[in-house]
Amino acid sequence: MRARNLSVRWEPRTAAVCAVLGAVACGAAVFVVGTGDFAIPAADVVRVLAGQGDQATDFIVTTLRLPRAVVGLLAGLALGLSGAIFQSISRNPLGSPDLIGFTTGSATGALLQILVVGGGTVAIAASSVLGAVVTALVVYAMAFKGGGVNGLRLVLIGVGAAAMLEALNSYLITRAELRDAYEAAFWLTGSLNGRGWEQAVPLALALAVLVPAALASGRRLSMGELGDDAARALGVPVQRSRAVLVVTGVGLVAAATAAAGPVPFVALAAPQLARRLTRRTGPHLLPAGLMGAALLVCGDLVSLRLPVAVPVGVVTGVLGGLYLVWLLSSGGRKGIA
Repeated sequence: MRARNLSVRWEPRTAAVCAVLGAVACGAAVFVVGTGDFAIPAADVVRVLAGQGDQATDFIVTTLRLPRAVVGLLAGLALGLSGAIFQSISRNPLGSPDLIGFTTGSATGALLQILVVGGGTVAIAASSVLGAVVTALVVYAMAFKGGGVNGLRLVLIGVGAAAMLEALNSYLITRAELRDAYEAAFWLTGSLNGRGWEQAVPLALALAVLVPAALASGRRLSMGELGDDAARALGVPVQRSRAVLVVTGVGLVAAATAAAGPVPFVALAAPQLARRLTRRTGPHLLPAGLMGAALLVCGDLVSLRLPVAVPVGVVTGVLGGLYLVWLLSSGGRKGIA
């Protein structure tokens, strides 16, 4: 479709996939809001969201439980988009921020704040963002060689950085006081427990800037997947575009980690699952983001319905580990892993 200087490529299957994923994510969020010691039927949750609920139910929904669902939706959206960006840049299904150190760097920043400096929620979130940014700068600088950054080199250096930061995180926890170590270990699992509007609002503001920037980069990402030489021939400034995309991707994963902790495997699995549903080549940014939101909120719903409550990071870790094993084994059989 074309209107004046704006053109949009219409893909019916991709649009249908996005609609279904958005409906699944929003539907799961409604059930998350209705789950708790005082169960609320989904119809009553929708009635409250439409401004027609009673005062008591309205307080429980909008003040106590809705922020958790909003953080889950937005953090999953950010992780899915970030994973799609980095997997497209590296042209590697394993090139997710989980595995190349950016999420771990964000966790290191938060741990230093919790265990060394001390401080409240805002300080921890700020340190988490700073940790992701510093890690990205170091990895990008080390991967820069010969006037540019090679995707495979970025992944390999990122994996090494992640291993070193994991070791640092473990050392920091072993040297901490018992109470601080418990708080840090709980934060590292990735959880939506206790999330309020103080986490949801900053995350929404960050995504209001980063999501449009990410979606606007879809054409450059598609051309970049053709190879650097082909992209240059089509007029794409490869290295400048790659630097902007890295900044956008790091901003997305840093914002999500600051709000929900380092939730594993959503950024890895969401782009691949979205690609399989749409059955098309390319970065699939919007389907990947919506898939990330659906995965995180559905994982949170599962964690709430288990006999023993567990953080959502445990659920995504178990499911993501199984997916990673399947991805590596199937990729190995095809000779592409």
